[in-house]
Amino acid sequence: MLSQKELESKTNEELLILYKQTNDQKIKQTLVLRYIYIVKNIAMQMRGIYLGFSQIDDIINEGVLAIMTAIDKFDINKHVKFETYISKRIRGMIIDIARKQDWVPRSIRKSAKEIEEAQNILSHKLGRIPTDEEVAEYLQISVKKYKEDLGKTGTFNLLSLDMLMEEEGVGQKAGGILKNTNELLPEQYLQKKETAAALKQGLASLREKEQMVLSLYYINELNMKEISVVMQVSEPRISQIHANAIRKLKNYMQRFFDEKE
Repeated sequence: MLSQKELESKTNEELLILYKQTNDQKIKQTLVLRYIYIVKNIAMQMRGIYLGFSQIDDIINEGVLAIMTAIDKFDINKHVKFETYISKRIRGMIIDIARKQDWVPRSIRKSAKEIEEAQNILSHKLGRIPTDEEVAEYLQISVKKYKEDLGKTGTFNLLSLDMLMEEEGVGQKAGGILKNTNELLPEQYLQKKETAAALKQGLASLREKEQMVLSLYYINELNMKEISVVMQVSEPRISQIHANAIRKLKNYMQRFFDEKE
């Protein structure tokens, strides 16, 4: 058994290898303490999702349990950083918790529906994707109010897209598929391959800025603030672009699944 001083001298990677070899619970506890910052960061980033029904301390406690499970399940032979692995699991955990709650305020659901209907009507009428100004005019609200509403509906649209994936039995969240659209999946995962291909086509139909935001968010795993620095656009505007892109992808994937039936 390693002493506390020996534990402190080891890197996270070394401790993970040692834990897999020894199943030493003291090593596991040390790893949990070292990685808890990831849970806290993500809990803060995603607090808008759960604050209506849960406290940040409760989410962090659930996240600690997720880390403990992840340490046991993590395959050290795969070329994946544990930080990346656990970050995805924590985000997925929070989305799963939110999905089980009727957490979305009625006003946001109403706004999401009105925006979606307006954009669909205008797209059909104009033969192209409408501008923010055109949608705002159709809804008889200011462009500023439209952009605010669009940003608020972003998480709702992302969860709706993820729930659509689950309902269709894809077994993977949209973000995970977006990150792996270029990977060749085994033949037994034909449905995932078809879905990945459809998502890739959906991505190609988006505006350049929307594609870039999704790429930086899901593939490069930058947060909204970091993306705003890269793209030299305000953080609220990045959130709006993200929300719009996710809504379009949700509609695209809904049509894809409808056509398969």
